Amino acid sequence: MIGMEYAWLIPVLSFVAFPLILLLGKFFPGKGSSISIGAMGAGFILFLFVMADLLSNGEDFFSYKWFDVGGVELTWGFIIDPLSVSILGLVTFVALMVQIYSVSYMKDDPRFNWYFGIQAFFAGSMLTLVLADNFLLLYIAWELVGLCSYLLIGFWYERKPAVEAAKKAFITTRLADVALLVGILLLFKQVGSFSMSETFEQAELLMAGANSALSSGTTLIAALLIFVGAMGKSAQVPFHVWLPDAMEGPTPVSALIHAATMVAAGIYLVARTFVIFEAAPDSLLIVAIVGLLTTLMAASMALVMTDLKQILAYSTISHLGLMMLSLGSFGYTAAIFHLMTHGFSKALLFLAAGSVMHGIGRTDIRQMGGLIKVMPLTALAFGIGAVSLGGIPIFAGFWSKDEILLSVLDHRHPIFMILVLVAVFLSALYMARAFFVAFMGELSDENREGHEAPALMAIPMILLSILAVTFGLLALEWTDSFHGIGSFIFVHEGHGFEFNLILGLGSAILAASAFIIAWLIYVKGSVPISPFKRTFAPIISMAERKYYLDSMYQGFIDRVVLVFSALVAKFDRVFVNDVAVNGVAESVKRSAFTLRHHVTGLMYNYAFVMVVGAIALAAAWWAVAVKG
Repeated sequence: MIGMEYAWLIPVLSFVAFPLILLLGKFFPGKGSSISIGAMGAGFILFLFVMADLLSNGEDFFSYKWFDVGGVELTWGFIIDPLSVSILGLVTFVALMVQIYSVSYMKDDPRFNWYFGIQAFFAGSMLTLVLADNFLLLYIAWELVGLCSYLLIGFWYERKPAVEAAKKAFITTRLADVALLVGILLLFKQVGSFSMSETFEQAELLMAGANSALSSGTTLIAALLIFVGAMGKSAQVPFHVWLPDAMEGPTPVSALIHAATMVAAGIYLVARTFVIFEAAPDSLLIVAIVGLLTTLMAASMALVMTDLKQILAYSTISHLGLMMLSLGSFGYTAAIFHLMTHGFSKALLFLAAGSVMHGIGRTDIRQMGGLIKVMPLTALAFGIGAVSLGGIPIFAGFWSKDEILLSVLDHRHPIFMILVLVAVFLSALYMARAFFVAFMGELSDENREGHEAPALMAIPMILLSILAVTFGLLALEWTDSFHGIGSFIFVHEGHGFEFNLILGLGSAILAASAFIIAWLIYVKGSVPISPFKRTFAPIISMAERKYYLDSMYQGFIDRVVLVFSALVAKFDRVFVNDVAVNGVAESVKRSAFTLRHHVTGLMYNYAFVMVVGAIALAAAWWAVAVKG
């Protein structure tokens, strides 16, 4: 029977699909999607077998020798445990839905096959990252994920904004990747192996007070370096600036990046290395602070954006911050559960946004309104995603968000709890605003020609809608043998999720009140918005300007990086090229020109020089041998 030992095939299928699409696509234009979807569909079926085997027989890992270098054995292998399998299911399903959706969305694009080839490679890279059993293989996959995101964000490279966005994403995440690499090498230096299991074993020994290859200081530094790497991929402040600009890529790409690949990688990394953070608890406080700052700043920015995709982008950053806050508050299972509920909901929202763009050709919500009348299915899908992320019971996002709140309440200062409740309210408010402004109200004349999504775009939205409604119910204990997803993915001894009635009721009231307020402001018009704008004018102004971080970075690049680059270029051109290289060549040329006058071709001239040389050598020998 197919089981965990075949898990390696899941990413391999996608990697094999990549060259097949590029090679066969030349002879079968527009058919590359079949190969990519077939590979991802087969990968999802394999995931189901792997999941069944894991539930029956428990976790396992497979490791194979790669090669020896410098006395160190390098291996490649994969881990099959609740964490990897949970993310495996998220990636394979969301990627499959996105690729099916893309068949219709991208059908007229001249680089149709290239798009699906990179999609397949992107999914394969993320799946390899999730399954990797050692830091070296994880880092290779980590960089491949970054490369694929660069190619997909800049897919329409004829447009300058797409090129700039791709470069911004690549450079920003590369800066953080350097920290991750240093952290991995630091752990390797201490442990002597890239193996995760060996490294985690040493971290556990350190926590137990036993003799360990890791010291407290080294572990803290390594944890912080790993976290910086995760901050880049998961768009945490101040590395968040690349993600909103990534909207320049095709909308299905945004769905994949925001739901199951690029940004999920950072959360997964911290979760996978969680024992290292536990061994250095001060690092978890920093994780929590950064997560809290990110979720608040991004939520406020999402609330003032007018571009539908930008609202969703800042929503992603805010929820990623919420996941980091959960991890920093020892809420391991809550963070992973929210990663999954957010992934399904956010993929749904982006596909619905793509349907809006496909139907009316606009993304500015101020130019929308009343779209539910011409796009009812899209409106329903977006509404389900909005209430799920907004935290309305009984939708998926409510259950995972409630567990995050409980983790913060149990492990962090009350000020954390107060601020995260503010973020929860803002999260519901910006999702309600986006939905009500875009889909409710009066339908303008220019949008009356809008049309509903075709079947291949509608089916993925329907399936994701079902998960956005029901997936959160996995938190509950349904049978004696299934104690909820909390007991499945818990990092240590499994236990089910706890439900705090007062906390759950309070967060539900906050979310519901946000939707009611948004309804009264944007649909009924019975509550004026101007008093709110006057009261919070300074915050709104900063949020609209993205807290000046983009401007600061651009100013630093213009005034420091580009000036320094110009000086280096001038030094290279003047001193290296003109003096060191061309100058030497010119000196040789001039010397040769001077010496050629002595090359006459007459034998007596050469004989004279030889005699003079012989006399000089004899005189030198006599001076040394006789007088010395």
